[in-house]
Amino acid sequence: MYKALLVVLTVMPSFLFSQVPTVTRNQVVARMVDEVEVDNLRNYLENLVGFGSRHTLSEDQPTRGIEASRQYVLALFNEFAKTSGGRLTAEIDYYTEKADGRRVDRDTRTGNVMATLKGTDPNDDRVFLVSAHIDTRVSDVMDRQSDSPGANDDGSGVVAVLEMARILSKRPFPATIVFAIVSGEEQGLLGADYLAKKAKTENWNLVAMLNNDMIGNSASNGTQLRDNTRLRVFSEGIPMVETEQMEAIRKVTNGENDSKSRQLARYIKDVGERYVDQLEIKLIYRNDRFMRGGDHTPFARQGFTAIRLCEFNENYYQQHQDLRTDDGADYGDLIDHIDYEYLRKNTAVNVAVLANLASAPSVPRDVSLDLSPRAVSIENINHTLLKWNDPEQGTATGYYVLMRETSASMWEKKFYTTDKSLMLPYSKDNYFFAVQSVGEGGVESLAVFPQPVR
Repeated sequence: MYKALLVVLTVMPSFLFSQVPTVTRNQVVARMVDEVEVDNLRNYLENLVGFGSRHTLSEDQPTRGIEASRQYVLALFNEFAKTSGGRLTAEIDYYTEKADGRRVDRDTRTGNVMATLKGTDPNDDRVFLVSAHIDTRVSDVMDRQSDSPGANDDGSGVVAVLEMARILSKRPFPATIVFAIVSGEEQGLLGADYLAKKAKTENWNLVAMLNNDMIGNSASNGTQLRDNTRLRVFSEGIPMVETEQMEAIRKVTNGENDSKSRQLARYIKDVGERYVDQLEIKLIYRNDRFMRGGDHTPFARQGFTAIRLCEFNENYYQQHQDLRTDDGADYGDLIDHIDYEYLRKNTAVNVAVLANLASAPSVPRDVSLDLSPRAVSIENINHTLLKWNDPEQGTATGYYVLMRETSASMWEKKFYTTDKSLMLPYSKDNYFFAVQSVGEGGVESLAVFPQPVR
């Protein structure tokens, strides 16, 4: 009987309706992915580096400095708004950054360029945020005069977000997508910190934050060898903001590798590789690079789910460097070093992820692993019973129950059901589980790690 049940589950579960969605590319999303254009990315970037220095503390000038570049980005967002049916609005959210005696030597008016693609469902308050930083630097972080083109750091992220906004703003989504071009990253994650605190104070239902920082370089230090087939996603394990209850549940379930950030990273790998050919997404189990941080970090500090997307190879000859040639080596973050095909693929990953997330219903509620006497009786001890409730936003046409071995980084099996509970013939001792909602067209929510309930 046990073997027969296992075969049924892995071939065609008896609890499924005849119309079982297969894990394939949603054709509407696939068309959006195909719309990412190298020529647009190149054009945006050429204009962006044309502003010379984009240092956070640079003086306001008509054609040079960070304010001129912010106005350029705002103008593009407003141009995209014309084809959005009124759903996209844009502004520069100005504020004053106080002198801190470190990387801000005087009170400075700064701001983040914000474009909001309002969701069409009035009952859906979810927000998905994608960001990049517009400011640049050279060797001396306080040098606001020298040219600092910042083509890759982080011009690549800025132009990717611009292309995302151009494509996604043409379509309606139930949930809201916010495109944020922040300032002050090089001076200490200032613009992101301001925005994260604002989102917390204003009680945004911010489900996921994707930070794109350096996604256009495919060559490592001092070599002509290129690898544009891998993209890193950084995610935290133990949340920076963890209550005593969260800590207790994490310890009892051994869920240190199943934080919301890790679930988002797995989702990006699954969806990104599904829609973008010749790209492997590498899950890096750190909040960021060793002893370093990025604009997603302030969001994690406020308790939000946030990750960083970053190129696989960093080239330190081109990062935070004065423009110069030393011993035959060229230094500086110049546009000549951008791999536009790599940038296209990395932009496309973001488009696929955001389109799926904003189209899908929200996560199933109250996902639990049942430890009641019936569920753990002698007959069922080697089985696992999972239960959940309907998502709060949107309509689920079904659900995926996900399963992986405890040593695996990615989910290895997916079981589809239209019910709100599922008994699997797999021991909870040997596997981890999660549940995600599935909407029309096969779009999936993020996965939810179950809580033990007796």
